[in-house]
Amino acid sequence: DALVVRSQVKVDAALIAAGTRLVVIGRAGVGVDNVDLEAATRAGIVVVNAPTGNTIAAAELTLALLFGLARKTAAADASMRRGEWKRSQFTGMEVRGKTLGIVGLGKIGQAIAVRARAMQMTVLGSDPFVTHDQAANLGVELVAFDDLVARSDAITVHVPKNKGTIGLINAAVIERMKPGVLLLNVARGGVIVEQDLADALHSGKVGGAGIDVFNTEPPTGSPLLDAPNTLLTPHLGASTAEAQI
Repeated sequence: DALVVRSQVKVDAALIAAGTRLVVIGRAGVGVDNVDLEAATRAGIVVVNAPTGNTIAAAELTLALLFGLARKTAAADASMRRGEWKRSQFTGMEVRGKTLGIVGLGKIGQAIAVRARAMQMTVLGSDPFVTHDQAANLGVELVAFDDLVARSDAITVHVPKNKGTIGLINAAVIERMKPGVLLLNVARGGVIVEQDLADALHSGKVGGAGIDVFNTEPPTGSPLLDAPNTLLTPHLGASTAEAQI
């Protein structure tokens, strides 16, 4: 009568057709892009999600990736394990005083904004569904997407995967960013074009990328696996003990 899934289960039309008793489909987490909403609607099945279930987990992972890139912790750890002591190669940067651009000011984007402000970062936000007053209450300057892209030292995306957001961050957009910008994606694979990001990492246009989600998971053959200055995690956004409760 009820089907509960997380992000890896694809509830397509065939699965829905097989569920002759289904009344409701629940997505344990934010977003419902892995559910065929049209097929569910035709079958009279209600689709619901739990948008706050992994808010803190995803927000904290985003900041963990930001800190990891800023201080080059993964590369420094790997160097240490090779028996090296090359401190000069791992000079990082402080996030205090830097500008963080948040694309998508939903629950997770808002949680990140509050924490980034506590770290004394300037926070820009871009979201067509948020008012200037709502953003101001979070200490966020609401700006157009193009303005955010041009002004941010680090950019994190927190949008659903749909026709309007697939390929949102591509080569043309990256070209308008600051040299050495840091890019973060703990939202959905496909929002950032992987090949374009890999090319920008190789050229140095993008200074680092923290990526938790991929076009295909596991990301076999992804160009990001061989790109420099990356911090990659296997879709851990909701993977905390607290988020499973």
